[in-house]
Amino acid sequence: MAVTAHGYVSAIQSVIDRIALTQVDTVSQAADHIAAALRAGGLLQAFGTGHSEAVAVDFAGRAGGLVPTNKILLRDLVVYGGADPKILEDEKLERDPSIAVRLYEIAAPRPEDVFVMASQSGINGGIVEMALLIKQRGHKLIAITSVEHTARVSPRHPSGQRLADIADVVLDNGAPYGDALLSLESGGAVCPVSSVTNALLAQLVVAEVVRRIEAAGEVAPVYLSANVPGGDAHNHTLESRYAGRVRRTA
Repeated sequence: MAVTAHGYVSAIQSVIDRIALTQVDTVSQAADHIAAALRAGGLLQAFGTGHSEAVAVDFAGRAGGLVPTNKILLRDLVVYGGADPKILEDEKLERDPSIAVRLYEIAAPRPEDVFVMASQSGINGGIVEMALLIKQRGHKLIAITSVEHTARVSPRHPSGQRLADIADVVLDNGAPYGDALLSLESGGAVCPVSSVTNALLAQLVVAEVVRRIEAAGEVAPVYLSANVPGGDAHNHTLESRYAGRVRRTA
């Protein structure tokens, strides 16, 4: 594809179409786990690092999204855990397995909570350690990753495992090795796709979760925009059902 805006649209459309065809079953499985957790009083805990933290933000605390959700981010170590802010200056922090236990403790999940973790490569130590911990504690785990990319790189965790090896459900974001779609004549590539397809997968899952809750005769706890009349009151009423469990920050 040409390195142009139109070239990117054409390239990404083919990835989106492939996801729509190939991820139907896995989206359904993910929605089953999440809907069951929410109907049992659990929360959806969403975790991602680097650019993949956008998935956590997409799941938690946004208009049109589910209320019983939390995002887990590396900066929680500082904001909620009291760590020295300088820890966030380490651009390789996600490779450190030791961060997983502290992040899990800060999230303080209940046994009925379900987790979604996003990682393009799925190989870094903190990601894999968190996944192992989640499964050891008995939670269902849904991974969003690039199946192509993760298969071509070596795990950085001592276990030799990848996120995709541990999760109950693996959603393939369709991103190529290296993430970028448009090849450059000088070498390399430009314009990544995972941010777009991760968000797509998140909303496909949300749609199916809401469908399941409503099919059970219940009203899905969904946010209104805070920037429409009545939005704040609606949202605060729903959030009060999960007082002390749902975290929202600026």
